[in-house]
Amino acid sequence: MNSANCHVAIVGTGPAGFYTAEALADNPAVRIDMIDRLPTPYGLIRGGVAPDHQSIKAVARRYEKTALRKNVRFLGNLTVGCDVGIEELLALYDAVVLATGAPEDRPLGIPGADLPGVVGSAAFVGWYNSHPDFADLDIDLDTASVAVIGNGNVALDVARILAKTPDEMAQSDIAPYAVERIARAPIRDIHIFGRRGPLQAHFTPKELGEMGELERAVPLVDPQQLPDEEEEATLEPARRKIISILRDFSRNRPDDKPLHVHFRFFAQPVEIMGSERVCCMRLEHTRLEGERAVGTGRFFEVPCGLVIPCIGYRTSPIPGVPYDERAGRFVNEEGLIGERLYCVGWARRGPTGTIGTNRPDGAAIAARICEEVTPSGREGGAGLDRLIAARGLEVVRFSDWQRIDAAECAAATPPHPRLKFAHITDMLEAAREKRLAD
Repeated sequence: MNSANCHVAIVGTGPAGFYTAEALADNPAVRIDMIDRLPTPYGLIRGGVAPDHQSIKAVARRYEKTALRKNVRFLGNLTVGCDVGIEELLALYDAVVLATGAPEDRPLGIPGADLPGVVGSAAFVGWYNSHPDFADLDIDLDTASVAVIGNGNVALDVARILAKTPDEMAQSDIAPYAVERIARAPIRDIHIFGRRGPLQAHFTPKELGEMGELERAVPLVDPQQLPDEEEEATLEPARRKIISILRDFSRNRPDDKPLHVHFRFFAQPVEIMGSERVCCMRLEHTRLEGERAVGTGRFFEVPCGLVIPCIGYRTSPIPGVPYDERAGRFVNEEGLIGERLYCVGWARRGPTGTIGTNRPDGAAIAARICEEVTPSGREGGAGLDRLIAARGLEVVRFSDWQRIDAAECAAATPPHPRLKFAHITDMLEAAREKRLAD
């Protein structure tokens, strides 16, 4: 990269986008515009991290420092593929990076998966996190039994939020309507199903351990599904800790607390049953062949009025960008989609890894841009500003987001840290009111 300014547009302002911007911003010759379809930044941190995990959300303070750098701009409420096209961005910027994450649920793909009462984890998590895409969902929690499909931390998040009392959620930023509906729900059993065994589960010890600290819920495990203690002693430390926690759960009794969280391994769903809505799920017992779960031909049924698949996510396609339907992400080679067009994070590799995994990923893509892209005199942000004005679009700048942020914090009832706006119109109104007041 020569000494002339290099203009880069980053589409998506979650962890992957911010880590890429952070690495690029260290070069004073780079001008970065971060674009998000929502008026709010931070992506998964705001809309996906569990509301009772405020310490994880604190990483947003690091992203804020990047957003406030002189060579970085935030442009929210601007949808790429609708308000502005990829080809238009490539004409204006020297490089475009897609950091849009994976906001869509991966299809469950079994009979009955489209019945009312089946709610994907992206939708359910978005609902209790006040995400504008899901805040108006009418999720029916009038059931005694819930089935959660998946053996990762998202499944634990979903089960934990359903099991917690309002007092346990008092220091969170959960949507008030979700707290009220969960508190009124007659749920007595939450089943967490995994196709494989406890040795293959993707839980982390901290999140799994939290399930044993719930006020009204007791976690239950069949000890026959756990490895013997001799095998447990040979495991690497993190896996040994997980098995140790599950073994502790296996000593619990159902009558310890009124709500039961059942960990059920070696079970794969084959059909969701019901006429007008979900009433039952049929599953098949599995066994392992190597690391792969195979059916045994033995089936069982579990009554349930709500099914929440937590089985992975997909990136949303963007017109004009090659897309891998099977993998649910953009077609790319080590982050390169096409000439001057890159992707990073889950949009590049699929929904794997932790929030921190995106930091080296973003740094690697930033390094590629600095090595491969030659500034060519494109207009960058000035050209995008003219396009926005010509189309009459209302774009949210970072100072506007700070006004929205302040309004949410001011509206909260302590000890809640904030009361999120759940609708884009309310966010924009708050930004306008505060902007005029300032």
